[in-house]
Amino acid sequence: MEWLDVLRRIEAGEDESTEFKRGLGDLSAIGKAICAMGNGIGGLIVLGVEDPGLIVGVREDPEKVQERLSQFLQSGCSVPVSARCGRHEDPQGWVHWVDVPRQPRGFEPLHYAGRFWIRRQRSSVQPSPAELQTLLNDFGFVLTEEQVIRAATEQDIDLRAFRLFLQDQGIEVETVPQPPIEADMENAGVLTRMDAKLHPTLYGLMTFGRDPQSHPQTSNFFIQCAAYAGTDRASEAVGVASVNGRLEDQVRHSITWAKNLGSKEFYQGIQRRNIPFVPEMALREALVNAVIHRDYAITGSPVLLEAFKDRIDITSPGTLPNHMRVDSVRSGSLPRSRNESMAHAMVVAGLMERRGRGWPVMRRAMLEFNGTEPELVNDENGQFVRVTFLADADP
Repeated sequence: MEWLDVLRRIEAGEDESTEFKRGLGDLSAIGKAICAMGNGIGGLIVLGVEDPGLIVGVREDPEKVQERLSQFLQSGCSVPVSARCGRHEDPQGWVHWVDVPRQPRGFEPLHYAGRFWIRRQRSSVQPSPAELQTLLNDFGFVLTEEQVIRAATEQDIDLRAFRLFLQDQGIEVETVPQPPIEADMENAGVLTRMDAKLHPTLYGLMTFGRDPQSHPQTSNFFIQCAAYAGTDRASEAVGVASVNGRLEDQVRHSITWAKNLGSKEFYQGIQRRNIPFVPEMALREALVNAVIHRDYAITGSPVLLEAFKDRIDITSPGTLPNHMRVDSVRSGSLPRSRNESMAHAMVVAGLMERRGRGWPVMRRAMLEFNGTEPELVNDENGQFVRVTFLADADP
């Protein structure tokens, strides 16, 4: 972009694709703007200009300014950005600019400081859940269980885990001759061929992967556990854990974590009894449903298991699948899984009740435990589903 083009943009003022900065600063504001513009239609960042288009100039050495900008474009954001830098000496001082192109689709959106950024009118902001889904859709980064994880290869699949899965379904894997294991994995939707190479699907990686969270697209697909001394997140955190691994491992290890929170004990005569915080059956059902029904297009949020003084909350990103309503879930209606293959794997692993019985099982377990019923919230604006179990009162 030439100086006359930049000057015309300055005269037109700031808008969705033009932003003015007085100087470099700590580069954080510039980093957000670069990502936001690259994730959108592209744009121009002009240094040495104040709103509404007053040229004030950048007083720093122009060579050093250009060097800092070039270095930041290479390493300041999630990936190198192929933007073009320019400068012009005005009577008021040096004006610098960064011409940010629209970033190629088919890859992850740009992020800075671990967060995605978009343009909203004249500002660079973090997207709302709905805006994030739109952004990911635009980049072709929507993750359903059939989505190919290009960063992974067939070596990222644990063959032993897949063979055990076949055996648990009564499929013979030891007799000869056997088809190639890769053929079985393709038929099962664990691997997909793309550009003459085999890559895991999201289902394959999350169900049979060696290290599912080691890839950019799947790094937030885990269960975040936290225990608080009080009744809200503002109270002291007394225990925190990130539970990674395959979906089955996440559920089992999260249940173990919850058990380690301790239990209440009381005596009936001379017999001591220990009471857990909530019954394991209810906790298991909620966790299984959270990981298999979550919306995997929402990549920035893990499933949350939060223990408070009076309750346990399990929060899953997304809304209820396939237009289900809270009242239909409570009535035990026919199941509508967002991720059918993941649900089937949980059934095979023995972690999931017969399909459609999840809520009745949780309800019965809680009624027998302390006479309360689980609470269910489907927050479509905040894009989350939350199940709450009230803790047992003192006996």
